[in-house]
Amino acid sequence: MIIFFICITLLILGYKFYSPFVEKQAGIDPNVKTPQVRFEEGVDYVAIHPVKAFLIQFLNIAGVGPIFGPILGAMYGPIALVWIVVGNILGGAVHDYFSGVMSIKEDGKSLPEIAGKYFNIFFKGIMLIFTAMLLFFVGVVFIMSPAGLLSSLSYFEGTFLAGNTFWVLVILGYYFLATLLPIDKIITKLYPFFGALMIVMTTLIAVSLLFNAPNLPVMGDFLGYFNHDHFSHDFLEPNPDGLPVWPLLFVTITCGAISGFHSTQAPIMARCLTNEKYVRPVYYGAMMCEGIVGCVWALAGIAAFPDGYTELKAMLDQGGPGLVVNHIATSYLGALGGIMAIIAVAVFPITSGDTAFRALRLTIVDAFDIPQNMRNRLLLAVPILVIAYFMTKIDFSLIWRYFAFSNMLLSTSVLWLATKYLFDRGTFHWIVSIPAVIGTSITVSYIMTTAIGFNLPANYSQYIGIGVAILLLTTLSFLHIKRQSKVPASI
Repeated sequence: MIIFFICITLLILGYKFYSPFVEKQAGIDPNVKTPQVRFEEGVDYVAIHPVKAFLIQFLNIAGVGPIFGPILGAMYGPIALVWIVVGNILGGAVHDYFSGVMSIKEDGKSLPEIAGKYFNIFFKGIMLIFTAMLLFFVGVVFIMSPAGLLSSLSYFEGTFLAGNTFWVLVILGYYFLATLLPIDKIITKLYPFFGALMIVMTTLIAVSLLFNAPNLPVMGDFLGYFNHDHFSHDFLEPNPDGLPVWPLLFVTITCGAISGFHSTQAPIMARCLTNEKYVRPVYYGAMMCEGIVGCVWALAGIAAFPDGYTELKAMLDQGGPGLVVNHIATSYLGALGGIMAIIAVAVFPITSGDTAFRALRLTIVDAFDIPQNMRNRLLLAVPILVIAYFMTKIDFSLIWRYFAFSNMLLSTSVLWLATKYLFDRGTFHWIVSIPAVIGTSITVSYIMTTAIGFNLPANYSQYIGIGVAILLLTTLSFLHIKRQSKVPASI
């Protein structure tokens, strides 16, 4: 609990003291007209109160990510808390903030358009394909997971509600409306409620852990964790699967620490903010809160299992993270917790899927400069969702195995894009370039060591990752010195 409170305190202090420094480098101007003011059209460019914008952004990026990821990361022990906090303060919050900054500075545009401006059309094309594919597959998976859960509930047994196809069609119908209609018709009305539900549920779990967390290791034991490569049971002995912390932990816990998917959601609120000064509380603030959510569920994943790793892994093998959420919620909150867990696992994925498809529409619109009248919105939404329906019939296990890698790769790409943005401004680019170097090192190490990549021994991939980091830091230092030499000395 001491480590937990230190982590929460650091996240709050990061927002209080570090985020203003980050904001100073970004060139925020409260007096400039935002895209919402300049392009108001009642569909995507719609004025939204900053508090409501925060709740929408929070749920856009959160969903079940900061719940499922930290639960899976709990298999590595309390070191998961350390990664969430360090990753969030130095990487994730900065990543999300600059995703919002660059989008609002570029008329609410999507990532590929921004990449095309700061690099070239070739890079824009790669980002367009990659972003569109990621958004589409996220949307499809977030049709399948809630539909599977709802169809399996005992309440619906023996009725037509037990059919998976029924729930797929219901969710697709909602996605169609959320993708097609103006943002203030559905999303701005439902999301604040679901965002508040996420906050309430997490707060109740956190409070209950204060009074009933008997399975947590003591502080002295935690200090010994760093002498081990793996964690298990009471998280002191190597686990049966031999899971290496580097790089697997860093791609297991993305939401809460750093997630590339968040950047695809940035244009949605960037088109709705009425002043640039709201970028920091909406984007940086939402990611800081997601870090707190991640810490709570990582701690709960450790505390809820007397037999530690073995028991946690057995439950994950039996029913996945959703079953673990239900176990934790009912253990600490009783029947109310069970109901909230069902809502969380069923509804929160939907709140990520709908904005994934909406962001996909915006990405295509930006890339091909398509006017957003009702006819064009229909021509985009209908084919996307029809294809998505047929894709739900396919086994996505192989595709989903690439998602963690893709998510880290996208976040790293955005950090490099932000590096170029600050480099061109002549401000302190190290706040994004160093996390970009670390993200690149993790991404390279992961693809080198994983079975879906080159499947090299873990120590080889670590050396390769370190070598890449050294090369990138050397190149950055050279470019930094070269730029500084061109800056005229002040009189």
